[in-house]
Amino acid sequence: MDALAVAGELGTNELARRTGVNASTVSRLLATLAADGYVDQSRNGRYRLGIRLVQLGNAVIDHLDLRELAQPLLQDLVERVGETATLSVESEHEAVTVDFGRSPSSVQGVAQIGRPSVAHATATGKVMLAFGHATPPPGPLRRYTTRTIVDPRLLARVIDKVRLAGWADAVGEREEDLAALAAPVRGSRGELAAIVGIQGPTARLDATTRARALEPLLAAAAELSCRLGFVAE
Repeated sequence: MDALAVAGELGTNELARRTGVNASTVSRLLATLAADGYVDQSRNGRYRLGIRLVQLGNAVIDHLDLRELAQPLLQDLVERVGETATLSVESEHEAVTVDFGRSPSSVQGVAQIGRPSVAHATATGKVMLAFGHATPPPGPLRRYTTRTIVDPRLLARVIDKVRLAGWADAVGEREEDLAALAAPVRGSRGELAAIVGIQGPTARLDATTRARALEPLLAAAAELSCRLGFVAE
């Protein structure tokens, strides 16, 4: 099966040669695997991996502990950026923090498990709107600071830009002195599985620092996506 995974498609004799297993034994093994859907035989008689492996892979992925997979990446982000790193998941109208790595600084962004990220006023919320299925809460958009986006048309344009860029930021939009960046984490089917974020005081997480933090943030999101089984095209 490893040989088929590497080659894509092989005949019985070629598979026997590559594995060092007798051709008649390979033929019997292939027949057993094919009967259970682990391999498929094409019209030309060659074999390839079967759909059953996809089903098993999805079953494994569905039972992976997202927080367990993400925690080392969050800690690495904290070490590289020096600010609090968060892991959030989508809910109906808000993204909810499910884990975080705390900044070593005495002054730091507030992070609490279960704390919601306002969809229109946070970097995490904007990523959720851009890549998930959630929508802003019905009614007028609440103003938290002078920089909060309260015009739905402007918010729609911002979300379009986030979708194109692949990440979002928010500076002083929910809290005057809070800045943040966020990026999507993809699941095995390409869906929004989680959101990785960085947040800290605007005095420290200024434009220059955010620009430096973007690369490790995107790398962490991409690595977690890989761990969840996402394969980029």
